[in-house]
Parts: sequence; structure tokens; C-alpha cells
Amino acid sequence: MLVQVHTDNHIQGDARLTEFVQTQLEGSLERFGDQVIRVEAYLADENSNEKQGGNDKRCTIEARLAGLQPIAVHHRGSTLEQAIDGAVEKLETTLDHTIDRVGHKKGRTSFGGDQTI
Repeated sequence: MLVQVHTDNHIQGDARLTEFVQTQLEGSLERFGDQVIRVEAYLADENSNEKQGGNDKRCTIEARLAGLQPIAVHHRGSTLEQAIDGAVEKLETTLDHTIDRVGHKKGRTSFGGDQTI
């Protein structure tokens, strides 16, 4: 799984931040194995340095799955760590639902069950 980290002009994207994001994603998504091909994380400070407080840090994560459309989630937090943790958690839940749904060809079982005559 390839992990790429992108930041906006207001966040200093250093090696420590990149390593933190990669560690969070790899640890959370390792159980999906080869199904997740690439993950891109976009970190932004929506209010920049002008305003303080609130949930102004945003993390958007896009995951590319083998044979499926990309999946994107985002989360806001007062710190980058909160935004990253929330987005990783949302991505994990979304991947669970998506992969489970793909595993069932019709999407659900019928209400009638197996009818034998």
C-alpha cells in the first residue's frame, strides 16, 4: 500500500508528520491487505494563522481499492492529530461496509429465505 501525504500552505509537512500519518493508516488498514492499493491524505488548516480555536484542522483521506471507485472521507478537529485520527477511523468503517457489500453480490439476503417446495 502506497501512502502519500499532502499539506496546504499553512501546515508544515515535515518527515515527522508524514511518518505519523503513515503509521496511523498502515496500522489501521493492514487487515485489508492487498485490497487497498493507494491512500492519499490531504491536511489543511482552514482558518490558517489568522484565527485560533474551533475545528479548523481538516484531514481528507482518499483510498483506492482494487477494482472499485476511490473512497474519500474527511474529519475536522482542533488539532491535526484529532483530525487525522477521526478521518482514519471513518475510513476504516467505510472500507468495512464497502468491502462487505461487495462480498455480497446482491447486496442483501431476501426476506423469504430459502423456499423449498
